[in-house]
Amino acid sequence: MDYVIEMLHITKEFPGIRANDDVTLRLKKGEIHALLGENGAGKSTLMGLLFGLYQPDGGEIRKNGQVVHIDDPNDANRMGIGMVHQHFKLVHNFTVLENIILGVESTRHGVLQMEHARKRVEELSRQYGLLVDPDALISDITVGMQQRVEILKMLFRENEVLIFDEPTAVLTAQEIAELMRIMRGLAAEGKSILFITHKLNEIMAVADRCTVLRKGRCIGTVDIADANADMLAEMMVGRKVNFVMDKAPAKPGDAALSVQNLSVAGKQHGSHAIKNVSFDVRRGEIVCIAGIDGNGQSELVYALAGLVKPSGGKVLLCGQDITEESIRRRNDMGLSHIPEDRHKHGLVLDYTLAENLVLKSYHKADYQRSGFLRFGAIARHAEKLIERFDIRSGQGAETIVRGMSGGNQQKAIVAREIDLAPEVLIAVQPTRGLDVGAIEYIHRQILAQRDAGKAVLLVSLELDEVLNISDRILVMYEGEIVANLDARDATAQELGLYMSGSKRSDAV
Repeated sequence: MDYVIEMLHITKEFPGIRANDDVTLRLKKGEIHALLGENGAGKSTLMGLLFGLYQPDGGEIRKNGQVVHIDDPNDANRMGIGMVHQHFKLVHNFTVLENIILGVESTRHGVLQMEHARKRVEELSRQYGLLVDPDALISDITVGMQQRVEILKMLFRENEVLIFDEPTAVLTAQEIAELMRIMRGLAAEGKSILFITHKLNEIMAVADRCTVLRKGRCIGTVDIADANADMLAEMMVGRKVNFVMDKAPAKPGDAALSVQNLSVAGKQHGSHAIKNVSFDVRRGEIVCIAGIDGNGQSELVYALAGLVKPSGGKVLLCGQDITEESIRRRNDMGLSHIPEDRHKHGLVLDYTLAENLVLKSYHKADYQRSGFLRFGAIARHAEKLIERFDIRSGQGAETIVRGMSGGNQQKAIVAREIDLAPEVLIAVQPTRGLDVGAIEYIHRQILAQRDAGKAVLLVSLELDEVLNISDRILVMYEGEIVANLDARDATAQELGLYMSGSKRSDAV
């Protein structure tokens, strides 16, 4: 068998952790090969070695049977290897076209020659159905469009091996379906694709073969035609995984969070992102806000958490009006918030894990005395949460958060917010970027909050998650709540009708 890429007996160590331990991976020409594993299993590290971001400590890499040394990403590009990173590598104040040609520009007498590049980009856009405006600024286009730009960068450089690192983590369901179509088209053209993910349904839908990593070691490679989701999940986490939560019926009490006639101004002048919305979340229940991305969910959460001021209405927490209160005051009164964007609103990336775990409580007596931080107490607190929430990091509490895997960054935020013992927990996309084992664990933590008599407001774009753990579902469409459903009676089809605006309930 001729392989386009062979990574043989690869080993890579970082301080305190062996990220890859004798891993072998072989990629055939024209196949979509999935790389599956838990958060921190070593998937991104392995692909970073292939793309020249790191150098292996042991083993060898072969391309078309020849041993190669890939010293940096420019080397990788020269060998026809391209990569779309989990967090895109784009210059936000450059245009789409400028980003695509960056590093491989044509010049004449020191002047950029853009016309040939523009024609080539337009040809590639049409050929692969990647329709993006070449003159648009990156800062003005959606995340899904930014991903298309990253794919066009690889095609423009005529890469034959394409690495996608968690490509669907920030996409809507429609964008994911579109990306799968594009990937199939690329493979049909003879491109070879390595696809890092931990979403089993995506692997079953698009991959030909799958290699599974667990804690840095290779568990095996399987043909997808002979596999199923349960088998892959067990290979990945080393035990059977419950995809459906066993939960007792909710026992709702009084309203812990009450939203009354809330309106929030939109970014466009004169429009409202949230229009006169009212609902309660009671103690002992999980209420989910469902909807297609961009229908006001983010603005609603920002207003509840104190990140933006509403233009009208009230927010009550345990009967007290918090509409004008500061973010810290809301936290101290019993509101916790797992944010949608973990890098922008959830973490200080250049702080240690221990420091991030006390971002909302460092001012309390447990962690400071006379204004001086008690670093011993902060470290002990971190160790406790690291063990309880299985947060994996190379140097424990002293690890700089930027260097942790995305899933473990998410676990750190969930640990911090739940540890605050809130009366109301607002969880926005709490399992985004997590593997099935971690999703199961976080769902249990959220259910435990409900069963302890706390109120939970969940905001999710994943219909499986919405139907699996909610007690009540509120559907948002264009800034309004168009349905209030009992989760036991709701179906994905019915939710889809409400979410697309095709149906509206009178009982809201």
